[in-house]
Amino acid sequence: MKKALTNNSPISNITDLLTRTARNHAESGLTYCLGGADAPHEFQSYPELLKEARLLHSALCARGLAPRDKVVLILERPRNFLTAFWACLLGGFVPCPLSPQRGDPTRWAAQLTHVNTLLESPLVLTEASLAAELPATDGLRVAAIESLHGVEPSAPAAEPHRAAPEDIAVLVLTSGSTGNSKAVRLSHANLLASMAGKNGYHRLTAADTTLNWVSFDHVAALLECHLLPLYAGSRQCHAEPSAVLGEPLEFVRLLSRHRVTATFAPNFLLGLLLTTEPGAEPLDLSSLRHLISGGEAVVGATGRAFLERFAPYGLGPEILWPAFGMTETCAGSIYNLGFPEADHDQEFAAVGTPVEGLRIRIADDGDRALPEGETGELQLSGPVVTTGYYNNPRATAEAFTADGWFRSGDLGRITAGRLTLVGRSKDSVIVNGVNYFSHEVESALEQLDGVSRSYVAAFPTRPAHSDTEQLVVAFHPEVPHDDDAALHRVLTAVRGTVVAQWGFRPGLLLPLDKDAFPKTSLGKIQRALMRRRLESGAYDSAVRSVTELVERVLGGHTEPEGATERTLAGIYAELFGIAPDSVSATADFFDLGGTSLDILRLRSAVAQRLDAPGLQVIDLLTAPTVRALATRLAERAAPGAPEPYDPLVPMQRSGTKTPLFCVHPGVGEVLVFVNLAKYFTGDRPFYALRARGFNEGEKPFATFEEMVDTYVTAIRGRQPHGPYAIAGYSYGGAVAFEIAKVLESQGERVDFVGSFNLPPHIKYRMEELDFVETAANLAFFLALIDKKQSLELPGRLRGLPRAEQLARFIELAPDRRLRELDLDLARFGDWAELADSLTDLGRTYEPSGSVRSISVFYATPLRGTKENWLAHELRRWDDHTTTDNRYIEVPGEHYTLMGPRHVAEFQAILRRELDRAMGDGEGEQ
Repeated sequence: MKKALTNNSPISNITDLLTRTARNHAESGLTYCLGGADAPHEFQSYPELLKEARLLHSALCARGLAPRDKVVLILERPRNFLTAFWACLLGGFVPCPLSPQRGDPTRWAAQLTHVNTLLESPLVLTEASLAAELPATDGLRVAAIESLHGVEPSAPAAEPHRAAPEDIAVLVLTSGSTGNSKAVRLSHANLLASMAGKNGYHRLTAADTTLNWVSFDHVAALLECHLLPLYAGSRQCHAEPSAVLGEPLEFVRLLSRHRVTATFAPNFLLGLLLTTEPGAEPLDLSSLRHLISGGEAVVGATGRAFLERFAPYGLGPEILWPAFGMTETCAGSIYNLGFPEADHDQEFAAVGTPVEGLRIRIADDGDRALPEGETGELQLSGPVVTTGYYNNPRATAEAFTADGWFRSGDLGRITAGRLTLVGRSKDSVIVNGVNYFSHEVESALEQLDGVSRSYVAAFPTRPAHSDTEQLVVAFHPEVPHDDDAALHRVLTAVRGTVVAQWGFRPGLLLPLDKDAFPKTSLGKIQRALMRRRLESGAYDSAVRSVTELVERVLGGHTEPEGATERTLAGIYAELFGIAPDSVSATADFFDLGGTSLDILRLRSAVAQRLDAPGLQVIDLLTAPTVRALATRLAERAAPGAPEPYDPLVPMQRSGTKTPLFCVHPGVGEVLVFVNLAKYFTGDRPFYALRARGFNEGEKPFATFEEMVDTYVTAIRGRQPHGPYAIAGYSYGGAVAFEIAKVLESQGERVDFVGSFNLPPHIKYRMEELDFVETAANLAFFLALIDKKQSLELPGRLRGLPRAEQLARFIELAPDRRLRELDLDLARFGDWAELADSLTDLGRTYEPSGSVRSISVFYATPLRGTKENWLAHELRRWDDHTTTDNRYIEVPGEHYTLMGPRHVAEFQAILRRELDRAMGDGEGEQ
């Protein structure tokens, strides 16, 4: 009979740790929060975690897995992830957490291919909803965890594997966004040493409760927020990241609701909490004993302000612990317990002293230790430090000094035994606690028209009092020096591409001459030197030039007038990270860098601060300046007749070339064109055609012909005579073709007709779509449901009354997404009815006649291969033109070709084709 493990029993691997905790702390366990503080939650005791992990372990063994096999965990629900993590450890399998790259199939596929090769054909364990979204990847083995849950093993339960201390316990990828991630080896011995060292500071016991809201591909979530409380027998709460990032106040609400004693939050979250006002909420934070803040430097002023802001709610004055850790050091390994007193005169808090067993030193370029007070590279040694990277001997060799110290890549100094970080020697940027690699965005920017290859540098800077680093992008523009419009287009493209790649705006764009880029003898740009030059003022003239250029292009500065305009200017300033007094009343929201996501944020902010609920997307699209939007808000507040329907939505008005008119897809809305249109700033006007039926009292079109005639009238009202440029996305491609036919029949020239991934014959597809499938497609398009649900729900809901079908989609939708879209059951129902009416018009559509030529932009189709799609469907446009068509391949899939990842490349292809067709490219005005 096996002897029960006690807290004092020696353990040699992490599996023993779970077994010991399940036996000695059976009443403790994990609380999974299914939303914010007021949402339901479910409890799983440590014995239940062990039992469920054993069942899953047996199911994985039945699939043929053996010790040391790799298992990639793409699991977003905390309970699924942790159960699978322990199932792997019980079997001696090596888990590797991985975060999905939703909405970016190309990057997602590249990452999966790389991981599949690096880890030698691992099993990918995921949730069924995510399995449906995985891009096709050669040789990838995938299993849905739902198919393994509850499966009774055909053989007796497998015995847990006895791992040796030096065996790999987990592999953690260094970056979830890059195609060449390294996999950090963390052994059982590393993790056990880390738990003991951490708790020398944390002092967690079974009486404590911890909170985690970070996804498990981040090493702090797995080690700091799960293994450590399990090691101590503490109760642990896990919330999904969206609950906190969508509403930062939920973080403190969760702390209060669950009486949390220890948690983790990067500096950027502390900064976000300072922009919120808890008001009279019944918060009680007196239980919180310490809050670890790592992932990025803690700004002293931010940390002190956070402590002061929440002191009235019981927050202790010394609970904030700035810290340092890396994946390679098992997350947090250096802690500062003296904040704020010990850092009262410092802009950035020190990170403190190392855990027991970890040695640190500051070294010069020759890896020689420097004395206290001098600045050099932080190097580390000890049992918590990885032995290297899996399947990557070169990276492992480069990571260690000749005498065995790990190179952190961070610059720091040690004073009185306390470590302070002062920068980084690695080529990366940390924004909001996330590490981004400079070469990733540089590579993408070099593909843009107007950006010189090998003259792009992405590096960080940290303005005084900022809560996080900012990204600086320096580049050499290949445009004439005196062409303001061309340079502004390049600036727009660079900014938009960074947003697409990384999800945030660069803090500074620097168009520079080539000789302003310092390079090594091997041609490598010296980013660190450029940062020092920037911060010493060497690029001040370039910064001023960009500011002056933007003011000229946007028409100078007009001071906002009145309370509404000033409030709106403040909202614009917050969205774009600029000074409120720099926002002109006449500056266009999209010229300032607004994206489709920003529209939703703007609407939310306007609703809250100006008490203007129900503001429509169309209001923001047609009134994008501070002054125009203020006027629109005043008109909405005043009683009167509804505004007449106008199908034309001006997405951007500047430029001297022939305007482009783009027809909506099958959902009728034009938000999909926002990110595309901004690339046309200063080039050619861009108008979108929006379906009738969105506004109160509007009736949808009764026939396809009525829709086409209405759009033709609107186009000719804006541009009386040709030559015309007409295009349509998906369903809109057929409408664009019919518009071009009518214009040509009226004696007008149509020099460009564009179809974005649509064949001429749409009737067969429209006939497949009944109401519930149309509603499902709309819900998926709006990100209310996932791809798997969009495929499965129509069959399940088809027999229900229409009202129940619609209600089911709203029940499944995330609350945060519904708030972003200002969508409820009634509005979603109206939109679904409108989309269904457009589908119904398509059911009767048969293409006939011809136009001169069509430019067909083709991407990966919804079904089948790109080659079959082109050969058997898209080339049928040849039957409807009098001259040769042009078939132009574009990146992405049907739903993503204009999405954040691909829009920069797509716009360049589209603009070149437009210039060719219209004869109004450079030098052809």
